[in-house]
Amino acid sequence: MTETTRAQDPAVGVREEILAYYAQGKEDGRLRQGSERLEFWRTQDVLRRLLPTAPAKLLDVGGGSGIHAEWLARDGHEVQLIDPVPLHVEQAGRLPGVDARAGDARELPAEDASYDVVLLLGPLYHLPERADRVRALSEARRVVRPGGLVVAATINRFAGLHDLLKHELYFTAPHRARVDRETEEGRHDYQDGGLFTTAYFAQPHEAPEEFTDAALTVEGQYGLEGAAWLMGGIEDWLDDPDRREAVLAATRRIESESTLLGTSGHLLTAGRRRT
Repeated sequence: MTETTRAQDPAVGVREEILAYYAQGKEDGRLRQGSERLEFWRTQDVLRRLLPTAPAKLLDVGGGSGIHAEWLARDGHEVQLIDPVPLHVEQAGRLPGVDARAGDARELPAEDASYDVVLLLGPLYHLPERADRVRALSEARRVVRPGGLVVAATINRFAGLHDLLKHELYFTAPHRARVDRETEEGRHDYQDGGLFTTAYFAQPHEAPEEFTDAALTVEGQYGLEGAAWLMGGIEDWLDDPDRREAVLAATRRIESESTLLGTSGHLLTAGRRRT
């Protein structure tokens, strides 16, 4: 394949409601507080074990405001972030060691085989159509070098159901009807009373199948939060350094247990481009 740089208007093809949701600027603080910190710390934990020794050349696709790019750059990696939301590009571009630019996961503005690692920690669950998810993974394969690593995040199919039960919203008929449809179809529709923007909630087996269709070899899956995110004391546990380490150790212990993968709110799938 000849080297190619693909350029386009990143807003083309990105749903307006998704752009509007992230333009509110709430994403930058989401993983820095409350129980959401578990997702952040566990993502960091898994990636630090999977990534090559720094400095590696990383492409953070759909990296938002740079919540992960920031610590990756601090770890010594060369980080480029791509995101379709102008506010995110502006925020990430202010971070030391992070080069941020506009782009779409399905048509990356990057040359063939130009990165050691490609991360997709957000794009797949905002692509409701399977063909678009495979296209994004195929683009990741195109721009990662042979032998390079691709890691993608998905939201698990029953995350919405678990979350509504935790916050006692499942007892409200409209919320219950919506989330019951989500568990059947996987589609979260913001126009249907959803608390999130347009998204796709996947079964654990779907990401490996989509990796395979994109000619990526799957090497592992990692449930990030286990069941800990659903427990009433989780925020206090995360505030206590000793208990936090115990929670992280417990979730690490079961992270790849196949019977528990769907319990986590988020799942990481890792694979490689072989040739």
